[in-house]
Amino acid sequence: MAEPRLVYSSKINKIRSFALILIFVGILFMYGGILLKKVEWLMLILFALGVLAIVFSLVVYVWIGTLSLRSVPVVCPNCNKPTKMLGRVDACMHCKQPLTLDKNLEGLDFDEKYNSKRYKKKN
Repeated sequence: MAEPRLVYSSKINKIRSFALILIFVGILFMYGGILLKKVEWLMLILFALGVLAIVFSLVVYVWIGTLSLRSVPVVCPNCNKPTKMLGRVDACMHCKQPLTLDKNLEGLDFDEKYNSKRYKKKN
């Protein structure tokens, strides 16, 4: 019986997915506002929440865009495709292979705690 393979996700993709979910949540709020247009105050609240979710999504997309510009471009040793790394450990955007540029972490099990400042101070 084969061991279950852990699947990792790159930080950039996680944040982009969060921003996309915010857009859909905003649209759902506004759709709910349309369905409840007979109750004006509730319609306005739902529309305001929808617009806020979409604006916050825009802020997240701009933020991850600036982070992506500062990330380290690498070529994944597994799939040979270019990917970007944020922090000391990350995963390939294409094949989900765990990656690190820190020689001290090579061979260790993948754990996102290696990116924390607390872990960095301990070692």
